[in-house]
Amino acid sequence: MPLDLARIRALCFDVDGTLSDTDDQFVERLARLLYPFRFLFCHQDTRTAARRFVMWSEGPANFLIGVPDTLGLDDEILALAEWFTRRRLPQRKKFLLIPGVREMLAELKGRYPMSVVSARDEKSTRLFLEQFDLLPFFEVIVTALTAEHTKPYPDPIYYAAKAMNVDPSACLMIGDTLVDIRAGKSAGAQTVGVLCGFGEESELSAQADLVLRSTAELSRVLLSGQQT
Repeated sequence: MPLDLARIRALCFDVDGTLSDTDDQFVERLARLLYPFRFLFCHQDTRTAARRFVMWSEGPANFLIGVPDTLGLDDEILALAEWFTRRRLPQRKKFLLIPGVREMLAELKGRYPMSVVSARDEKSTRLFLEQFDLLPFFEVIVTALTAEHTKPYPDPIYYAAKAMNVDPSACLMIGDTLVDIRAGKSAGAQTVGVLCGFGEESELSAQADLVLRSTAELSRVLLSGQQT
């Protein structure tokens, strides 16, 4: 069903594949690892093979993200991950911003309160936002342990809605995977799926209220009322 634009009072953005071009970084790294085995991929280049692999792994990966949360072990799992991270050799973290996202946020600033609703840890989320000076656009930053449960549960959207002083049903959740869409739907929010991450158009179209080629198109939709 199309978006009810009059109902939208606040915006919730996923990060990976929605604001950050993280997925393409994963693909490039995997493509380099697969290059010595390129003879196994027939007519596909290693980047195409890597992208397909990451897309196929999305479902199981999202399931595994939800398991610790369901069992009440999300705090322990994240603490363990951070323990390993602290003991690795220092690395320069490189983030990429999806083209047009900053301009889109600037157009919508002041028209809607906006939030980040991510399953990332807080440190890397803030590093990304700080690198591109995006923090001033957002009223609240919701990360993996901010709410009792993370996506696909509705808790992060409930938290963001309360912080933005709106009802969850007045929020618009924007993300690139079914995890984002299901979290939004569970909270009673409207949803937009974006194809600049790893969600497939067929699956996002089946559940999201609207699907856009890129997050950067959102301002056109909200300000002009044009839906594609």
